[in-house]
Amino acid sequence: MLDVTINAMQEKQEAAALTEDIVRAKVMLDTYKLEMAKRVVGQDEMIEGLLTALLAGGHCLLEGAPGLAKTLAVKTLAGITGLNFKRIQFTPDLLPADLTGTLVWEQKTNSFSIRKGPMFANIVLADEINRAPAKVQSALLEAMEEGQITIGENSLPLPDEFFVLATQNPIEHEGTYPLPEAQLDRFLLKLVVRYPQPEDELRILKMNAGFAVRGNVLERQKPSVVLDVETINGLRKLADSIHVDETVERYMVAVVEATRPAQPQSKPETAALRAGKESVYRYISFGASPRAVLALHRASKIAALFSGSPFVKPEDVKKTAVPVLRHRLVLSYEAEAAALDADVIINRILSFVPVP
Repeated sequence: MLDVTINAMQEKQEAAALTEDIVRAKVMLDTYKLEMAKRVVGQDEMIEGLLTALLAGGHCLLEGAPGLAKTLAVKTLAGITGLNFKRIQFTPDLLPADLTGTLVWEQKTNSFSIRKGPMFANIVLADEINRAPAKVQSALLEAMEEGQITIGENSLPLPDEFFVLATQNPIEHEGTYPLPEAQLDRFLLKLVVRYPQPEDELRILKMNAGFAVRGNVLERQKPSVVLDVETINGLRKLADSIHVDETVERYMVAVVEATRPAQPQSKPETAALRAGKESVYRYISFGASPRAVLALHRASKIAALFSGSPFVKPEDVKKTAVPVLRHRLVLSYEAEAAALDADVIINRILSFVPVP
């Protein structure tokens, strides 16, 4: 009886300590947001999404029209973390060696040496990623999935903190190559960057007004380092300790499973759930893979960390479901004819999947 009491007290103490750590982490993450907001005006969703992907150890795809501070946000993130940053402008004539590096003949030693490319960095910005052909995408795919780059017969490991942030323009399609589904599935999140509100745009105007101003004033301001590698690793360990109840895990699986039209049913369904699935299945050609469940689990933990909670709630799952799933669904021609995008379909799925 005494042992049970002692164990219960220890569990309470550990839970209290975990809660305190999470509260401190939330304060730190709020500081990050404020530091980012000094340069990236009016893009709170993008700011939080970038940090979510960084802490979850996943790559991130940014989609938005030109001039919406996508590149500025990535540069600011690199400055705030103090990590090594490289930018690669993707073009149709880009070669895999332009990313990975190549073998160079050394006349003095009478042998080849490896000259590393810009991919050997902590944060890599793949600007306008959909403008490069398939060979370049295959080289990038190896780096994103396996954390290594092959040059000649040598496979070289990438840094432990390796993070690909890719941007693409949804407006222009001429001279672009749609990313293959296998590569899209490697991105933890897809963030849609939208136009700022009028008040935010007015603030941008005032900060960059004047004929004497050259370039972007916000971009020239050097951010303070508030998240170094040690802090990032500490936040990741803290996120790992956040509890996810089995009922919430089953909810994640149910949400992802509801995106698959050809998925066989292993157990009876309610009439409402069956009707809900039938209402969206004609708009989906292919659903999300099991990698989506893993991504949803990781992103939901980071969302709980943002809110200062020691456990994941269904609201955290709903909050992260759209950026986790929007690039993993292959929509049908009927969805295109009805002018429905992936966000609308995912929100419909969230509306009929039972919440625990």
